[in-house]
Amino acid sequence: MARGVVRAGLVAVSLVWALVAQTAWADDVQTYVKAGSKAAGLEACVEPTDVMRRNHMELIKHQRDATVHHGIRTTKHSLAGCIDCHVSVGPEGRPVHINAEDRFCGACHSFAAVDVNCFDCHASVPKGGPLSDAARAVQGAQGAASGAAGQGIGGRLARIGGREEGQ
Repeated sequence: MARGVVRAGLVAVSLVWALVAQTAWADDVQTYVKAGSKAAGLEACVEPTDVMRRNHMELIKHQRDATVHHGIRTTKHSLAGCIDCHVSVGPEGRPVHINAEDRFCGACHSFAAVDVNCFDCHASVPKGGPLSDAARAVQGAQGAASGAAGQGIGGRLARIGGREEGQ
């Protein structure tokens, strides 16, 4: 009987210790927004923090499906929007990959032991800044000229891939 009481006491102490450790680790989760990112200067994300922590993957998947299957391109839950807001700048003044182990996505997913495969295809740093009016005008003129010269979707896809048709 004494052994049973001792074992029960050890189990109880172990459970309390595990609970304390989990609470300490959960408090650490709040530090994943990195200084130097747009997110660090904001009061809230596009949704409340608890919603984003638990459901961000569903929001991103829903956005992906709406874009790919229905052509609906919004930015509220886009992966590019997440990266643009949460990416931080390294010591040399360049964006640091968001999925690096000590950065926003990498740190939290590493903590949760989740394999993130978004960046197998998608860029993990923003692709340039917003275009100036002059650059947008040049891009629009080039797009109009190449659209008139293209032969349907194949021509557009070839140009997107950086190749001219026939090569």
